[in-house]
Order: sequence, then structure tokens, then C-alpha cells
Amino acid sequence: MRLFKTRSLAADYCKKGRVMIHGISVKPSRMIKVGDIIQIRRAPVTFSFKVIALSQNRLNAKLIADYMENVTSPDQLALLEVAFVNGFVDRNRGLGRPTKKERRDLDSFTDQSDTDFLWFDEDEEDLSNLT
Repeated sequence: MRLFKTRSLAADYCKKGRVMIHGISVKPSRMIKVGDIIQIRRAPVTFSFKVIALSQNRLNAKLIADYMENVTSPDQLALLEVAFVNGFVDRNRGLGRPTKKERRDLDSFTDQSDTDFLWFDEDEEDLSNLT
């Protein structure tokens, strides 16, 4: 299965114990079979994939969807989304200025315009009774 860009990257992940089959850390030479659940730990999320079918030849990365199914749990995906959002909001000191793309993403995330939702009626001018 091709879950990594290169074989050497996949082997490095296996050697570091970040690739597991049924919860057991595996070596790079481990053979897989139909029905195996492969878990890949990429901080902070553990992705899970179920093997549907096997191929004798190496495939284009676009064809992998026919041979595996993403069974990553929703709580792991939510953790990924939280980590993505925090990456823009909590920028570590010393990393320099954000790139143009990071700035646009940050602005689109933090810019919550109130044009669609008005807190008060437009003709209501006395705000003293709010407390």
C-alpha cells in the first residue's frame, strides 16, 4: 500500500514505531493482507486505514482509494482540526513573520464579520438595559 510518498519515508516511520497493524508496531518488510487495519501516528493524530484489496504491482497514488478505506475515528479527525486551527492562532515566538498564505488563513479565521447577524435592532439606541 502506498500511504507515504517514498519507500524510505515509510521505512523510517516503521523503524520509529509509528506504523502499527492491529495495534502492534511493525517492521518495513511486514506483509499485509486483506482486512488488516494499518495505523499511522503523525503527531498529534493516529490515522487508520483498512485494507480492502491487494495489488501485485505498484500503483499510482490516485488509485490507492480502490484498495484501502480510511477508518480514522471522528475524535482523531477533530483533534487534527483543532491542531490545524491552533497552528495559526498560537504562533510560537521566534518563528518570524507569517507567510502570505498563513496570514490570509489567519485573517479569514479570525475575521468574523457581524454583517450577517445583528446583536441589537437597528432602531434600538438605548443600550443601558443590557446588564
